[in-house]
Amino acid sequence: MQPNRPRPSAFVNAAISATGREATDDAPAAACVGVAGWKRAAVAAMLTPAGAAPPDFPRSARRAIDVARRRGGAIATWASREPAALHSLARAAGLPLIRVEDGFLRSRGLGAECRPPLSITVDRGGLHFDPGRPSDLERLLSETRFDATLTARAERLVRRVVTLGLTKYNLSGTAPPPTTDGRRTVLIPGQVAGDLSLRLGGAGVTGDLDLLRRARALEPDALLLYRPHPDVEAGLRKGGVRDADALRHADRIVRGDDLPRLLAGVDAVHVATSLTGFEALLRGREVVCHGQPFFAGWGLTRDLAPPPRRGRRLTATELAAAALILYPRYFDPQTGAACSPETAIERLAAPPARAPAALLPSLRRLQGLSVRAAAHVLQAV
Repeated sequence: MQPNRPRPSAFVNAAISATGREATDDAPAAACVGVAGWKRAAVAAMLTPAGAAPPDFPRSARRAIDVARRRGGAIATWASREPAALHSLARAAGLPLIRVEDGFLRSRGLGAECRPPLSITVDRGGLHFDPGRPSDLERLLSETRFDATLTARAERLVRRVVTLGLTKYNLSGTAPPPTTDGRRTVLIPGQVAGDLSLRLGGAGVTGDLDLLRRARALEPDALLLYRPHPDVEAGLRKGGVRDADALRHADRIVRGDDLPRLLAGVDAVHVATSLTGFEALLRGREVVCHGQPFFAGWGLTRDLAPPPRRGRRLTATELAAAALILYPRYFDPQTGAACSPETAIERLAAPPARAPAALLPSLRRLQGLSVRAAAHVLQAV
């Protein structure tokens, strides 16, 4: 299968299957830019409605405009890699612009290791991590009538996610959860330096060290656990802080831990915009939001910088219904087609049938280990 020409497959819109509405998808993507070659097959399958041709993957914004005009469709772009001129060019041409990002149950392994996604989010209104304008996810959370059928489905899905110990990346833990001394225990998850969600929705939080300072000020007597972002720990992305600096505020740094087991052992989680806050809500943990992530502002979190426009009171089940069923699209790596969230989580839970044949993830991991080793040497100097 060519990476830029995946076979068309039926687009399973979970919102439609939950509500029984007719499957429609206005202006499907004719062109898609900013998507790396190794994930184009999965992304195309999730963007392609039944019976339609998959999008082209042009190399430039202007070429994308030409393709969309010729084919009569929208332009999709990977949000964090959107070409600078694309928005103005699409607007001038009168073409719809769709922004794509990873979903909240993504893969077994890190995206930075070139693991294709099993889910994406497709947003025609904005970005789910940009509180400055309403996204499709925010509209779903604000306006959806969460009926008994949908909430029952969401409850089953959340139970399965928690039972299987699933998170966004589903990394294997190599260390047992840290022991606590009876104090209130608070987890502080790190983020990648320059992360777009932090820039847009951080509400003034500048990075991990700033978040640690703020958390300690609010939790002077708690046992604070700092967990560096796994991409940073793997040496694949920039960020993190020196251990000595982190330990001026945190009591311990936790590495190699199974995140679901770690969440099961803490009382609360402090986040800037990290998805760990959402994963903690699914497990009934207290969440303090220093920034403005999509799960803040609905009465489920302690919001230190309440997002604009929000105010509806939701349950954790309703939040999950929107974020895991109605909003994302899912991909079945076994069939090469779009699928339901229920199928996707079973694929994530299943052990790989064989070791990946692709060389690129191994090379990325080797590069990351080298970067990480160099960083530890510099810390020791």
